Amino acid sequence: MEDVLAIIPARGGSKGLPDKNIRLLAGHPLIAYSIKAALDCPLISRVIVSTDSERIAEIAKSYGAEVPFMRPTEYAQDMSTDLEVFRHALEWLEKHKNYIPDLVVQLRPTSPARFNNDIENCITKLRNSGADSLRVVTTAFNNPFKMWIVEDQDQPMKPLLHLDVISEPYNQPRQNLPEIYWQTGTLDVIRTRVIREQKSMSGNTILPYLIEQKFALDIDDLDNFNRAEEMIRKYDCIKFLP
Repeated sequence: MEDVLAIIPARGGSKGLPDKNIRLLAGHPLIAYSIKAALDCPLISRVIVSTDSERIAEIAKSYGAEVPFMRPTEYAQDMSTDLEVFRHALEWLEKHKNYIPDLVVQLRPTSPARFNNDIENCITKLRNSGADSLRVVTTAFNNPFKMWIVEDQDQPMKPLLHLDVISEPYNQPRQNLPEIYWQTGTLDVIRTRVIREQKSMSGNTILPYLIEQKFALDIDDLDNFNRAEEMIRKYDCIKFLP
């Protein structure tokens, strides 16, 4: 059986909503929902939080996650990439623990609305395929074929996308355009070799896993946080019982 590592990235800095990763959501820190999601999944072997914050580290440990290292400051900046964070984690685990998982699951704290079956299904779907990774997607809120690039307000704008088979897609009714999907950030599953050898968080072959649009959450402000709390209370997603 392949070894599956869950990595939950949670840096301390957040400009849009300060301390959002440990802000209480329905009575528990936001990060706790991703930790619980990983711990509740029987296919996940190990759960690690990568953080630069001692406070986040202590809370993560109290909810059952491992925090075997503190993330270096250079990988905890506003512009730090997932690839930097995950390569650091995997290299540290190999060097200090002689541990190399087969699959890596990314569970972002800012997308807490998840269901147990979805996590297991995503891991199994990638396992049973030859793909490099899998990402959760939903139907896009807006069709990008009707989007524009504006470089100068006094100059003509340019369409963002073109279609070989449809002329002027921005003038077409929505029904004539391809269905477009948006990656939600809810869950990624990646083969470890893709991160280590290809230096990519996705590789070239990426499987989709479709969820309903209403469950697509990415908390970056108070309104989204409150929406997430309402969703956690309303639906039978992964949460803490009273």
